Amino acid sequence: MLNYKQLYYFWNVARSGSITRAAERLHLTPQTISGQLAELERSLGADLFRRVGRRLDLTSAGKLALSHADEIFQIGHELEQSLRSGSAGGDLLFRVGIADAVPKSIAHRLLAPAIALPERVCLVCREEKLDQLFGDLAIHKLDLVIADRPLPSELGVRGYSHALGQSAVAFFGVPALAERYRPGFPASLDGAPMLLPGDRAAMQGPVARWLHDNRIHPQIVGKFDDTALMKAFGKAGVGVFPAPVILEEELRTQYGAESIGFARDVVVRYYAISVERRLTHPAVVALHNAAQESMLGETPAAGGR
Repeated sequence: MLNYKQLYYFWNVARSGSITRAAERLHLTPQTISGQLAELERSLGADLFRRVGRRLDLTSAGKLALSHADEIFQIGHELEQSLRSGSAGGDLLFRVGIADAVPKSIAHRLLAPAIALPERVCLVCREEKLDQLFGDLAIHKLDLVIADRPLPSELGVRGYSHALGQSAVAFFGVPALAERYRPGFPASLDGAPMLLPGDRAAMQGPVARWLHDNRIHPQIVGKFDDTALMKAFGKAGVGVFPAPVILEEELRTQYGAESIGFARDVVVRYYAISVERRLTHPAVVALHNAAQESMLGETPAAGGR
C-alpha cells in the first residue's frame, strides 16, 4: 500500500525545489526527508528525482507522481473543509495568514464578512512574512493568505491570487507637518522628513518611483515593515508618511494625521491567495464576494502629480 506520509514528503520537496527547504517547512531534518524519499522510490520502483548540479529535477516518473499527489492532497483538503463546514458539528474553522505589510484595519475590514456568516466561525489569524505564509498555505496549514501582492511564481507554490480591491495612496502628517508641506505639494516634500514602508511592502517600490519621477529627495528618517509602527512614529510627528487613502478617517481620529496630498498613479492592491482556483470555503467565498461588491477604495481624480 502506498505510504502517504512519504508521498507528502515527496510533494513538499517537489513543490519547494529542495530537500532543505522542504525540511525547514516540515520541521524535519534533511536526512529524514532523504531517507523517506529513498523508501518511496524503492516502493514505487522508479526514480522520482535526478540531481543536476545542486538542483533536484523531477524525472518523468516524478512529474507523473507530482500530478497525482497534487490531486490527492487537494481532495484531502476539500474533505477537511467539507467536514468542517458540514454536519460534523462545531464551529467553522477559518485559518488566515496576514502579511505583515497589510494594515490591521484593512485586514479587519476584509475579514468582517466571514465573521458575519450565519454559521459560527472560529477565526485563526497569523501574521508573518509572506514566504512563510505561502509555505504554510501550500501544505494546507492555512485556508487563505491576505497580501498586498499576488503569489510570486518563482516560489514554486501552487496557488491562485484573487483580487480583493485597491486604494489610492496619499501622504499624511500631523497638523503642523501637513500645514507646512501641503502648499506646493508634491514639490514641497523635497527635503521633508519622511517615514517609508520597508522593502517587504508592495507599496515601497511604487512610492520610491513616484518620488524619483517627481524629483523629490526627502530626508528618510526610517523604514518600517510594520505599518502600525510607521503610523505610530507619524503620530509622534517624526515625519510625513504614505498610506492608503481608505485609512484617512482612521489616521485622522487615531493618529492625528491629516492628508497632505495624493500620490497620483500610486495604488496599493490587496489579494486573497488560496490553493483553490474555484473558491469553496464558505468564509473565503463570503470575504471575496463582499470585496467584489464594495471595492476597498478608488483612485481620486485629483491630487499630486
